[in-house]
Amino acid sequence: MKKTIILALCIALVMGVSGMALGKTLKIGTLSPLTGPYAQDGTDILQGVKTAVAVFEKAGGLPGYDKIEVLPGDSACDGGKATMAANKLINSGVAGVIGAYCSSATIPASVPLHEANIIQITPASTHTDVTARGFKQIFRMPPRDDVQAWSTVKFIEDGLKAKTLALIDDRQTYTVGLTENITKFAKEDGKIKIVALEHITPGDKDFTAVLTNLKRINPDVIYMSVYQPEGSLMVRQIRALGIKSALITEDAVYHPKFLEVGGKATEGVYLTFAKAPDSQERRDFEKTYKKMWNVKNIGSYGYYAYDAAMVLLKAMKKAGTTKTDAVVKALRGTTWKGMVTGDVKFDEKGDRKLAHIIWVVKNGKFVACWDPLTGKYL
Repeated sequence: MKKTIILALCIALVMGVSGMALGKTLKIGTLSPLTGPYAQDGTDILQGVKTAVAVFEKAGGLPGYDKIEVLPGDSACDGGKATMAANKLINSGVAGVIGAYCSSATIPASVPLHEANIIQITPASTHTDVTARGFKQIFRMPPRDDVQAWSTVKFIEDGLKAKTLALIDDRQTYTVGLTENITKFAKEDGKIKIVALEHITPGDKDFTAVLTNLKRINPDVIYMSVYQPEGSLMVRQIRALGIKSALITEDAVYHPKFLEVGGKATEGVYLTFAKAPDSQERRDFEKTYKKMWNVKNIGSYGYYAYDAAMVLLKAMKKAGTTKTDAVVKALRGTTWKGMVTGDVKFDEKGDRKLAHIIWVVKNGKFVACWDPLTGKYL
């Protein structure tokens, strides 16, 4: 009996000396709105990360760790709450954070994460300031606001041949970033006249005053820089008022809920979002995600969150450690192929070289419509 105990102690000692972990858990945090009007997008992000962890562990996991735990933080699309949630994740010992969703939450939350030298990959935030401040450990999966705005202006000019444009935003960091960049590109090109810039308040449900004014102005195009569900509610009211302007919106509204809540009013609405690759990896992800979470449709940021978590875990595996500096080097120095949103290659700022295309709602579905890089309909 004593020999058995001594043998077990020796094995444990050898494993400890060699660096092998016994019952060691890797903690990955998420930041997304789990409460409030954008909770569906936040849930998509959390579920995307958990799906990536399940797939990664099934494939063998991370050497030295027998478990990967996902710790959810509720950013609520609020800077103060996001910062508190980030600090809680830091104190919990996370090795990386996937999040947040709203740029207005991601930017302030990134400050304590930067100070703690913890890797952050946002699957959603597109404001240029997210990666423009020189933080070496922050990365972004979707294209930036200025890229999206450029694609929008090119489509309005060359695809729709429009001459007048009205803008609506809700004064949040993300939505204002888009309207500001659209205004900038429109002025540079000089082909479009901005005839109105209207504002709503997040959470509003009645946009009659703003829309009545736009009906009077009668622009060729109305650009809706809003989140969901405001997007679907707005298009319903636009249709009810008989406004004839072409409608275009952005990636935050590219979600199954837009179609579900907006119904027939969404027909013919244009949106900007990255092109979806037709790959086996994407199909496998969709099958796994739908089975895990018992859903028929996947929110767009579930895809980005999956890839964000998968890239982080693969970088840790390649680096052979979870130490930030080594993982950052692996993230920046590798082209990650086989991702469900396409190949991932980060530049020196932490951004991806990923372009938008224009989508249109047709027969209740998002359909690829126009490519700003070629100037041709798809």
